[in-house]
Amino acid sequence: MPRRVVVTGLGLISPLGIGTEATWQGLVSGRSGAGEITRFDTSKFTVKIAAEVKGFDGSEWLEAKDLKKFDIFVHYAVAATDMALRHSGLEISDSNAHRVGVVIGSGIGGFPMIEKNNQALLEKGPRRVSPFFIPGAIINMCSGLVSIRTGAKGPNMATCTACSTSAHAIGDATLYIKHGYADAIIAGGSEAVVSPMPLAGFSSMRALSTRNDEPERASRPWDRDRDGFVIGEGAGIVILEELEHARKRGASILAEVLGFGMSSDAFHISAPCEDGEGAIRVMQQALEDAQLRPDQVDYINAHGTSTPLGDRVETIAIKGVFGDHARKVMVSSSKSMTGHLLGAAGGFEFGVSVLAINDGVVPPTINLDNPEPEDDLDHVPHTAREAPVRFALSNSFGFGGTNACLVVGGFE
Repeated sequence: MPRRVVVTGLGLISPLGIGTEATWQGLVSGRSGAGEITRFDTSKFTVKIAAEVKGFDGSEWLEAKDLKKFDIFVHYAVAATDMALRHSGLEISDSNAHRVGVVIGSGIGGFPMIEKNNQALLEKGPRRVSPFFIPGAIINMCSGLVSIRTGAKGPNMATCTACSTSAHAIGDATLYIKHGYADAIIAGGSEAVVSPMPLAGFSSMRALSTRNDEPERASRPWDRDRDGFVIGEGAGIVILEELEHARKRGASILAEVLGFGMSSDAFHISAPCEDGEGAIRVMQQALEDAQLRPDQVDYINAHGTSTPLGDRVETIAIKGVFGDHARKVMVSSSKSMTGHLLGAAGGFEFGVSVLAINDGVVPPTINLDNPEPEDDLDHVPHTAREAPVRFALSNSFGFGGTNACLVVGGFE
């Protein structure tokens, strides 16, 4: 029998709150986490809004010297991991450390730290660049520092596939457990790029919403008045375990990872293929891996970024995969409330899917005031819906045409 992989812990940090419970309450209440940027002066920017994490105090998880050594995306990963481990009750000791792994990714990595040290280099010379700059900003330091702090000595990996990063991390971790490389893995992603260079770069691409006067209404997936996504930040970390490993220690099992799909559009550096072919294949792969029919899926946590082309292509792809069931399955976008967490989005939204299964509540798509005429899917507009969710699918699509899809189900 193939090894089954279950979810035993969650740790979420988002613009809606610090911790899983605060974040979930924000989602089901339909609250937006977007607002005016407070981190730096935006007077010269066309975009002045983002979905910032508010009230995060890294000193609750890291000593002062480590706060200075590592970029904030690493801080988020450490904090979310601690939350997930406490939720799971998984203890890492000498007896099991070599069977516990870490797979945590980031789409962009430590931009605030890069900016700070670049400024020091230009203004004060190379001697003023921090010796911790490189290890503090590189993408794999989330998994590296989590491994060091927890003592996990199994696989230690970092994924980087743009906005599908942490969905791939969870998928990869699932495969490692199935194939026996580990019995438990800390998996997910973290991102913190509410800073000048990323804002300028995405603005130059014309990828961001410029609804500066109404930030809480700026992220509006599938609405015909959408004009781009809102940068968000945060972390989504899950504890994955082989089923018998979880049972033996008496863990509470939240859900089971049933399917994983990967594909590439092989089309464009940032735009999805307009016929949705790559998105169709990745969802079909994930359903086949899960041994589920499309009509068995109750909920899709969509990629749903609020970009004109991206939302339209995802709708085309969902209709291509689900046929008549496409109009019956609930399809909502967490990004309407959190903004786009970029490399952390997949892990965060997988966690949201697990919570929807456990609580029997589907979070809404807010700001969907004027749906596209051709988009007749059930996007759970404005208000969360109480509904049984047995099987959920989570989509993540990234620059470079990379696609990931995860299927999660209630544990039986």
